[in-house]
Amino acid sequence: MKLRPVAGIVLRQIYLIRGSPVRLFPMVTWVAIDIVLWGFITRYLNAVSGSGMNFVPTLLGGVLLWDFCTRIMQGVSTAFLEDVWSRNFLNLFASPLSIAEYIAGLVITSIMTSSIGVVVMIALATGVFHLQFFSLGLPLVAFLLVLFVFGITLGIFASAIVLRLGPASEWLLWPLPALLSPFAAVFYPLATLPQWMQWVAHVLPPAYVFEGMRGLLNAKAFPTSLLLQGTAVAIAELLLAAYFYARVYRQAVRTGLLARYSAESAA
Repeated sequence: MKLRPVAGIVLRQIYLIRGSPVRLFPMVTWVAIDIVLWGFITRYLNAVSGSGMNFVPTLLGGVLLWDFCTRIMQGVSTAFLEDVWSRNFLNLFASPLSIAEYIAGLVITSIMTSSIGVVVMIALATGVFHLQFFSLGLPLVAFLLVLFVFGITLGIFASAIVLRLGPASEWLLWPLPALLSPFAAVFYPLATLPQWMQWVAHVLPPAYVFEGMRGLLNAKAFPTSLLLQGTAVAIAELLLAAYFYARVYRQAVRTGLLARYSAESAA
């Protein structure tokens, strides 16, 4: 893998944002709305519950972490969709650019764009609603890395779906995090779910992350087993997503799908 082609993919996204600063608006707006909305919900629950439980780290912290994962996924898929919308695939892959270099460029782009939203989320959650986000220390960093890897996995998988089915299938991408969130147990323990949903949850790394974070908050003990399981599942799924994308790409090249790419196709 060469660094120059990867830098070219990243530079293209930088030029897009510089040429149209309004692209920064959705990176900040939706995450800010989520934090403000859930921040006031946690304040209300703290005031009326009478249980003495602080809902800020469990609910608002869950929202922040899940939005972090979602931003990572959307950073990859949106950068990919920029090439779909501009019909830029033939230009890209007529060059010596490899599929690994292209995906690496999308991942770096996702890190850059999602960092903006993460900074806004942390600033609002800590400054306005007094969420002690960094009080968990290194365990938090470990769980964030698992969520980061899973977000990259979702972005690669979603991009492969669009590459295979056509641009019209992009509408399958946006509800994907919402469809997975009930199984990820963002706001409640896994034991709350029916048995069949727990089986699905066990193949989702975020389920291990949120279960581990709740255990860390309640028992103050580092959930090593959950972290290791979540890491193993996240890495395995990342490799599968990369293999799936490469397979779809090779098929698209072999069948001439890239040359026939049209906004009307979704099959």
